[in-house]
This record gives sequence, structure tokens and C-alpha cells, in this order.
Amino acid sequence: MTVIIIEDELPSCRRLERMLSDFNYDIVTTLVSVKSAIKWFKTQPHPDILFLDIQLSDGLCFEIFKTVNVESVIVFTTAFSEYSIKAFDYNSISYLLKPIQKTQLQKAIQKANRFYNNEKELSILKKAIEDHRLSLFKNKFAVKVGKRIKLVPVDDIECFFSSNNATHLRANAINYIVDSSLMMLYGELNPSLFFQTSRKFIVNINAIEDILSLPNSRLKLILRSYGESEVVVSRERVKAFKEWIGK
Repeated sequence: MTVIIIEDELPSCRRLERMLSDFNYDIVTTLVSVKSAIKWFKTQPHPDILFLDIQLSDGLCFEIFKTVNVESVIVFTTAFSEYSIKAFDYNSISYLLKPIQKTQLQKAIQKANRFYNNEKELSILKKAIEDHRLSLFKNKFAVKVGKRIKLVPVDDIECFFSSNNATHLRANAINYIVDSSLMMLYGELNPSLFFQTSRKFIVNINAIEDILSLPNSRLKLILRSYGESEVVVSRERVKAFKEWIGK
């Protein structure tokens, strides 16, 4: 069977590629955004199965279906919590929760082979996600300050970063430790405001003051106050980052 993966998180994409290779699936290509997917589907034969991330850097994946009549069986992938995704758990829709496990992948493929998508099912799923979307994205984070707990609004957050085996958020020129990994955090953040530039950083678009070119096709971001280390957009993420900022 031929497969296409549309996923803007490189680690998640590589993990899925390895598991699909174990099942002897032919991965035709991997794409990172709504825009690149639309362009590809307009000119290329559609695969047997499409693994499609619901939340891409330039919007929800349903924007693809507004332009292209996708003929493939679809397996949706998502970083939404298992509790939240139950709101759109339908028999004819196959989905995988990140991080994807091999046993889950097998079940999703079996389910995808039995049920094919149709316009009504996609419409139901899209509405359910949009209805829950605002509640899925956090609007504030609780952090400990001594013996107190402080609530930090997401609009005040410049970035999240990993350092010394801990995850931190930067807000109002102060670093706070948060109880979560960057991978888990990214699924809780509005993708129109936040972007994961590498394994170490997630940045707020409103905190970016300058963008500099680096060797090897990378980019360096200058943020409002953060300066402890370089905030670099990895080479694999540059294309998705430029689409995110509308370049």
C-alpha cells in the first residue's frame, strides 16, 4: 500500500515512518502543511492511506478538503488528549494519539481498511473539533513561586524551553518551571500563536522581534527579553516556520 504522511513535527513524522516501514508500506512522500498538501494533491496520484495531523502549522487539516477531493483512506493523528478526542470518536473515523504506539498503529490501519471517509463524516469531525478547539487550548499556566501558585496568561509568555532536564516558560522577563514536556505543551497551545522551532523551544509569534539567517539554512530568532541561549529554527522546521509567519 502507498502512504503519505502530513505532519509538521519532525520527531513524530520520523517515528511514524519507522513503524510504517516495519509493516512494508510504501511511503510516497511526507508533507508539513495545509499549503504544501493542497499543492501536492492537485498534481499527484492519491495514496491508499493518508496519515494526517489534525493541527498543522498553518491551520487545521480540514482546509485541505475545501480545495481537494482526497480519495485516500484517512487516519488522523493528533496531540489532543485522549479525554478531549472522545468528543469526536466516531466508528468510521480512524485516529492515532501522539506519541503513536505500534499497537495503536496496527488497529488504526485495520480500522481504516474497513471504513472509508465521506463528506458527512468529515463535516461532523470538523465541527466537533472546532466546537472544542478553544477549550482545548490553554489560556493560562499555573506555576509555583515559592509557596505560592501564580497564573500566567499565555499572552504574556514569550517562549517555552528545555534546560537542565526541566521545562520552563518565559514571561515578563522571568523564567518559571512548568510540569510538562515540550511535546505535551505544544498540543495545548494555539498554533496561530505558538510554534515549536526545535526540540528545545516553542515561541510566541508576538514575542519575535527579529529573524536572522544562519548557515545551513537555519534561522535565529531574537525574542523580546529571552537571551540565555540562541533560539534557532532547525533546518527541518524552516519551511513550516516561514509558512506559519506568512512568508
